Amino acid sequence: MFVTIFLIVFMLLNLYISKRLIAKLDLKKNIKSYLNIFLVINFIGIIGYMVARYYVDISNWLYFLVSIPMGILFLLFCTTLIYDISRVLLTKIPISHSRRKFFKKSLDISSLVMATALSARSIYEARFVQIEKVNIKINNLKQSYKIVQLSDLHIGGLINAKFIKDIVQRINKLNAHLVVITGDLVDVEISYAKEALSELKNLNSKYGTYFIVGNHEYFHGLTKIVDEVKSLGITVLENENIYIGKEGRGFNLAGVYDIMGYRIGKYEPDLNKALLNKEDSPTILLAHQPKYIQEVKEGVDLILSGHTHGGQLYPFRFLVKLQQPYISGLHQHSKNLQIYVNKGTGFWGPPMRLGASSEITEIVLESS
Repeated sequence: MFVTIFLIVFMLLNLYISKRLIAKLDLKKNIKSYLNIFLVINFIGIIGYMVARYYVDISNWLYFLVSIPMGILFLLFCTTLIYDISRVLLTKIPISHSRRKFFKKSLDISSLVMATALSARSIYEARFVQIEKVNIKINNLKQSYKIVQLSDLHIGGLINAKFIKDIVQRINKLNAHLVVITGDLVDVEISYAKEALSELKNLNSKYGTYFIVGNHEYFHGLTKIVDEVKSLGITVLENENIYIGKEGRGFNLAGVYDIMGYRIGKYEPDLNKALLNKEDSPTILLAHQPKYIQEVKEGVDLILSGHTHGGQLYPFRFLVKLQQPYISGLHQHSKNLQIYVNKGTGFWGPPMRLGASSEITEIVLESS
């Protein structure tokens, strides 16, 4: 059902681009035909991507080729929307026919250039994972701690063992007190992810590595993924907490299941259980989706989340904002509660990012 709806939506987007952009361009008929053929080939690539999600043992170059059409189509749609509005407005402006024709030609050329440039730029940006440094003041914290946060790696396809190995090497140079992974670690059947996952056992930090599940773990066998992660020596927080640091000078680290559990009726997040028997010290909560903050009324000083990818492709940010209260960065939610949203260390779907770089977050907790 999901795949069917997914493909229907992309067919409609293709139709809109063909009718409202390509058909309106002042170009030769054969050039318009080539552009429509490109749309068809691009759509076949999207179908290929859906197949590759379930048959991931293919060459990286082929996986790359079938991954980018989805992002290209989205950026083409955004360009078409702007073009369509601009073209209609141009017809309403009281100017001479020759000037209107000149502006229309300029609009045609700039729209094609913009779509091409944005696609190229987004593919380029996705190649780099930035280290985002942020200092966060925590009330009643007795000493500072350095946390490195990963999120939304989406292991599978292009996010392979080499990618994870490079990430691990960069993290180890940061000399963190602990590493946290806030969900959507695995995005394929676990047998395909084991090689990449095994690289995470090389993470080095004083107090270890901690993981919570995201919504994508529910799609690929949550219990199998959790068991595999635990076998690597990583602590999985399943509606529970653990004390970090020396007695009286540390903090509680709690973690909950993802709100996807509400939809399937099991592995549901339980904040009361997660905070049960915690020490009288500051509390950091790992919750995959930022909107889980709506369930947190007291007992938590900071939430670390992911899920949003920062919008991944900038125009998509506005759609994400309709579902999530925070998209990226640090926010003061209430007097005693802050939230930091990681933009994602990997990517989902197309290997493309625009205005939302992948990140490893280096968080320094400081006494307020």
